[in-house]
Amino acid sequence: MGKPIPMSQTHPTFEELKQAMPEGGLFAGKAWLTSPEPFPIEPRLVAELQKLGHRLHVFLKAANDLYYRSVKGKVPPWIAGYLDAGKPAELLEAARAKPLRNQLPGVIRPDLILTETGFAMSEIDSVPGGIGLTGWLGQTYAKLHPDKPLLGGADGMVTGFRSLFPQGADLVISKESGDYRPEMEWLAGQAGAGFAVAEAESYQPAGRDIYRFFELFDLPQIPGWQAMQAAAAEGSLTISAPMKPWLEEKLWLALFWSRPLRELWRQELRENQRDALAKIIPRGWVMDPTPLPHHAVLPGLEINAWDELAGFSQKERQLVLKRSGFHQDAWGSRSVVIGHDVSQPEWAAAVTAAQGDFAESPWVLQQFHAAKVVEHPYFDRSTGAVKIMQGRVRLCPYYFVPRDGSAIQLGGVLATIVPADKKILHGMSDSILVPACAAAVE
Repeated sequence: MGKPIPMSQTHPTFEELKQAMPEGGLFAGKAWLTSPEPFPIEPRLVAELQKLGHRLHVFLKAANDLYYRSVKGKVPPWIAGYLDAGKPAELLEAARAKPLRNQLPGVIRPDLILTETGFAMSEIDSVPGGIGLTGWLGQTYAKLHPDKPLLGGADGMVTGFRSLFPQGADLVISKESGDYRPEMEWLAGQAGAGFAVAEAESYQPAGRDIYRFFELFDLPQIPGWQAMQAAAAEGSLTISAPMKPWLEEKLWLALFWSRPLRELWRQELRENQRDALAKIIPRGWVMDPTPLPHHAVLPGLEINAWDELAGFSQKERQLVLKRSGFHQDAWGSRSVVIGHDVSQPEWAAAVTAAQGDFAESPWVLQQFHAAKVVEHPYFDRSTGAVKIMQGRVRLCPYYFVPRDGSAIQLGGVLATIVPADKKILHGMSDSILVPACAAAVE
């Protein structure tokens, strides 16, 4: 562990933050820019963040229900058809086990782009990295800035995580996700007795609850997954997030806008919930290559075929293409193609590839929402001097669904501030990573 930081300090120095870092670090071989200040969020948006966890939990519950109803033929079967594409039959059979019917992720982390008017949600991650990092940032900045109310408080991430597993848990992490192992080690140590990190590739269940930190596309490398799933179905342990591949698809954000599903969403969500989600979920479309009748168009795009999308001008390409899920390129922004940031031939090639992948790995198309430009201080790595970055912000609030059924907790909010010339807002060595706080009311 790092050296304690005196409570009397109001502005940390570069060296103080370095010394506070756990001895093993938080990410293997990765670095980021540190800052003397948490990122302030205006009260109006803080209020929205406080409500968003419940809304997303309800949304995921509705998605889960729609999937099961689709499998049984009670609602259109193409819903499950989209979501099951490319998934092994063995996984689908195990995931649909009746005792697991109502299980949902215990951690919900949306990716929110901070815009001029509010938020735009690019995805919902139920197996997110950053829990340990955000927990450490919360503890560290709470000591350095006791006058600035961090969202989630000093220990919100640790107490939130602990609320998922009252008797402790094994944090089972794969080699694919190995870069995150140091922060998982830190988190397990903070959570206390009963929490330990284990390697997914050699893990065998022993009656202890499991926090799953491996992707479902990586199951061929994890021979013990069937035993884990069987134990969960028998009720001898709980796995969070449950191994339900349909809940880890970005397709749901496009299906939210599907006109044929409008009435189903009305049945599943209250009007105020639908309206609140519609304000932050970008308009989206599933890249289904099935030809449309000559008299039909894709709503919002007003085209009859994807080939027309491929020919869009740069001005028309305020759009984002990305894989939906269950693929090694579906996380970490690896598959993201921003329409107006690539050449026309590159865009056309991406549109063609997305159609070709549909049967095994569907893609989604979303409206692009520009992030607002902000200014935030950071420490220069070479000198320790404070500088100012003009950047764009991705906010990642972490919501925890306690096992005892109590209210969903906002554990903390990680702000990633990326240089303003970057369009993909994702963690990188030249980004500032800080916790978010409530801005002072003037």
